[in-house]
Amino acid sequence: MSLPIVSLPQSVPPLPQRPTQDDVPATRAERDEILAQARTFLRQHKLVPPMPMGELRTQAGTFCETYEIDPRYLEFCALILSNELWREDLATIPYNRRLLLLPKCLRVEDKCPAPFDEFGLLCKKCGLCTIQDLQEEAERLGYAVLVAEGSPIVMAIIETGKIEAIVGVSCLSVLRKVYGYMEAAAIPGVALPLLQDDCVDTSVDLEWVWDSVHLTSDDKTRRLDLVGLREEVDGWFTAEGLANLLGAPDSDVERLGHRWLARGGKRWRPFLTVATHQALSVEPGGSIPEDLRHVALAVECFHKASLVHDDIEDGDDQRYAEATLHNSHGVPIALNVGDYLLGEGYRLLAESAASPECRGEMMRIAAQGHRTLSVGQGEELAWQRDRRPLKPVEVVDIFRRKTAPAFETALRLGAVYGNAPDDLHEAIAAYSQALGIAYQIRDDLEDLKDAAAQGAPPEARPTILWALAHQAAKGERKAAVEAAWCGPDEDLSAEAAHELIREAGAESRAQELLDAYKDEAVRTLRRVQNANVKGLLRRTVGKIFNDLEIQGWCNEFEARNAPSVAPRAQAVG
Repeated sequence: MSLPIVSLPQSVPPLPQRPTQDDVPATRAERDEILAQARTFLRQHKLVPPMPMGELRTQAGTFCETYEIDPRYLEFCALILSNELWREDLATIPYNRRLLLLPKCLRVEDKCPAPFDEFGLLCKKCGLCTIQDLQEEAERLGYAVLVAEGSPIVMAIIETGKIEAIVGVSCLSVLRKVYGYMEAAAIPGVALPLLQDDCVDTSVDLEWVWDSVHLTSDDKTRRLDLVGLREEVDGWFTAEGLANLLGAPDSDVERLGHRWLARGGKRWRPFLTVATHQALSVEPGGSIPEDLRHVALAVECFHKASLVHDDIEDGDDQRYAEATLHNSHGVPIALNVGDYLLGEGYRLLAESAASPECRGEMMRIAAQGHRTLSVGQGEELAWQRDRRPLKPVEVVDIFRRKTAPAFETALRLGAVYGNAPDDLHEAIAAYSQALGIAYQIRDDLEDLKDAAAQGAPPEARPTILWALAHQAAKGERKAAVEAAWCGPDEDLSAEAAHELIREAGAESRAQELLDAYKDEAVRTLRRVQNANVKGLLRRTVGKIFNDLEIQGWCNEFEARNAPSVAPRAQAVG
């Protein structure tokens, strides 16, 4: 399933003059669910755009009743329905006939060096905000781009007849007015809301924007229900599902292995294997070959084996809020189960129905990934024997070896099974590296929050947070960070240890690095020539880092842009 693209039409009756965060679901997961339901609803009812506002609101009411959605989300649901009605039409419009409209309030107001003219912001590409990246990528594709608020300018651009579709970012009050012009002119488009109040230093869900900007009819995976695909993959890892795929277990080690495979986890890796193959298929939404299920299961076998061994090596007592395998059954049994899962993974690949060349390449990729991961884990274990402060780049290098190989293996096994060309494997390797590093940074941030909530000290291991704190600290504070991280100093309280990280600004810097590596993962996709795979991998970044919440809507200040709208519209057209 693709990321939500929220269209914001002028609904009936009018929305409040200043909507709040209560008007929309707070989390992207909730919005994803409504989006999936909207697509089902539209398939069943076969609605056709353009749809007058009154009819749109009536359909939204029926939609909310059908899926028992809280009535306060009625207007939001109308927006989703409108957006999805135009989605296929937008995909057919060439990039060079589209307009990307961005608001000036995305800039960092007190630091932005860009001047204004009567048409809007003249970006200086300073890198302080998201405007530069969005503008550069859109223009690279062929879009016309304006950085200016207001519905008058959109109306004038539409009237030129030279723009055939619009992707717009702004506050709700502006976007709902723009819809009226688009509906009247039957112009396809999507509109994306800002995520916070006050028209100053605002932000937008970049996943929405990137997905909208890159939408193309060449990418057939835009119709692929990624949420449904993940649910199907999850179903393979129940006791019944595993028995169907692997046969009923008839020994203690097999029973424990199956039980561990069925334990919690997000199943990203087997999902990525299947999704990559599906993207390379003639019909991306087709049925999943039975043999591909075995390949995906092998990927999860490798992953769960590494977790069993990691838990022993790290001395962890819990995994998925339950006792770790070695904690409940002892180290010898846990080691043996881990070894069994590794052997089972390689068996599944070796017995694949793929060609001998394909089987050999899958075995090679899995072995290389296994080896690289072990080297990364070895670096972390070596640090435990000889603790010393690490530079952030050294910690990132451990992530590059320890976390990224699992993503690369999962993606490349699906690509090999789907007969992908060599250049795609090169792009996947670069993508996986950035994705894996971002994933581990996100884990470090979540582990820190969990430790703080439990009143426990941050873990003494090679984390990006400790490395950043040590890099930023000075004098006695640097010595204190080193003692807490590498000692640790037994007299230091958990709160004091957390304070060292907060005081150094390590959390905010780690978040910046997380965003940077997410962006790097996206940039690597420029070399991907297959539109289906490119679209899938782009949406995967958004699905994995599904953590943005709506914080409110900004005010409308479009009057500034009223002068000279028509000349600017002609220039854009």
